[in-house]
Amino acid sequence: MALIHSSATRSPLRSAFVSEGIAPRPTLLVVDDEEGPRQSVRVVFKDLYDVVLADSGPAALAIARSRRVDAAVLDIRMNGMSGTELLGQLKQLDPRIEVVMLTAYETVETARQAIRYGACDYLTKPFEITGIRAAVENAIQRRQLAEAMLEGTRRLQELQEELRNQQLKGELARSQNEIYASVMHDLGSPLTAVSVLLEMVNADLNATRGEQTLTVREQLGRVSKQVARCLEISRRYLNYARDRGTSHESVRINQALTDTRELLRSQPDARRHQLQVSLMPADLAIRINGTDLVQALMNLVINAFQASSDPLVVSVSAHYLSQPLDSAAMADTSRSLFLAREDFANRPPLVAIHVQDTGPGISEQHLGRIFDSYFTTKPTGQGSGLGLVIVRRLVGNANGAIRVETEAGRGTNFTLFLPVQTD
Repeated sequence: MALIHSSATRSPLRSAFVSEGIAPRPTLLVVDDEEGPRQSVRVVFKDLYDVVLADSGPAALAIARSRRVDAAVLDIRMNGMSGTELLGQLKQLDPRIEVVMLTAYETVETARQAIRYGACDYLTKPFEITGIRAAVENAIQRRQLAEAMLEGTRRLQELQEELRNQQLKGELARSQNEIYASVMHDLGSPLTAVSVLLEMVNADLNATRGEQTLTVREQLGRVSKQVARCLEISRRYLNYARDRGTSHESVRINQALTDTRELLRSQPDARRHQLQVSLMPADLAIRINGTDLVQALMNLVINAFQASSDPLVVSVSAHYLSQPLDSAAMADTSRSLFLAREDFANRPPLVAIHVQDTGPGISEQHLGRIFDSYFTTKPTGQGSGLGLVIVRRLVGNANGAIRVETEAGRGTNFTLFLPVQTD
């Protein structure tokens, strides 16, 4: 009887946090005091994993102390140390070792003991090849998921330490207050998403006990992207503080739109609203750092989400401009505002990126102040007044411009005008 079954396919999670080189094959430890069963399991898995054999519990522990073991297949009834005792001692050496138990003498009590000591699966002899393949694959995936989560946590701790060190050394002297506040604002969204995703993954791992679903793997991939994005954002600002600045890079518009949609899926505010992202027919390259564009779009969308407690629709789209903007499009009115004229290179080809919502709109008395530092209409503690300031700076640094159009009760449309890369 197998208490838990898995039909998961092989997963690329082992390489989720590895940027260089090829990861070694997982190590599978097979422990049985009978030669026949040991060799049978070895034959099944020798082409997939680095299979190591042991004929007793003490021999298995010696192997686990001397080298990495990702998963183990243990016979429950062995002379001397039982498989259940060995399971407990392996977990003491490394709690992340995942264990599949095998026995020809199945009882309810042995099954309970195996699960109590931390086994992820329990199979009977003689085993079916498909059954043991699924069980071991599941065990390997659980180990990879646990390591991916630990690596994500480690990288977040490095980021926090880097920010603390930079603050202590005084390297944020130039415009210190605004830059530091901007870093914290920018990191708030992805760090919140990371925290939520890690809680979801932990809940899934605890609740599904051995069933690795596609959802869990997708969540770990999102964690990896969020952590990488946190690191890039922080280093961009730290470089700026050290007067090194950043170069005007380019990014594929559809890639930026796709990344924005993916990152916003985990935003708590997105749960009660609807986000629609439309890609361009042609995936053009535009002259702006990719993280800067994603950050600007996220700030605009989150700002729209927070503008209303009622469900609303926020749409993100883009279109190509073959002509420069005319004076009418750049004029301010009681219901529109044009920003960054001084930095805007109004030379086609351009891309116009729209972030439009069905919210309450912006009042005329507030429209002229929404890009001022620390200005916010949100209740105390719910807004820093930095989101739109950051958008203005990022777009201005790319020689782009911003137009805001709003109407009370009908919503607001932010349009970013950015140059297309032609060379």
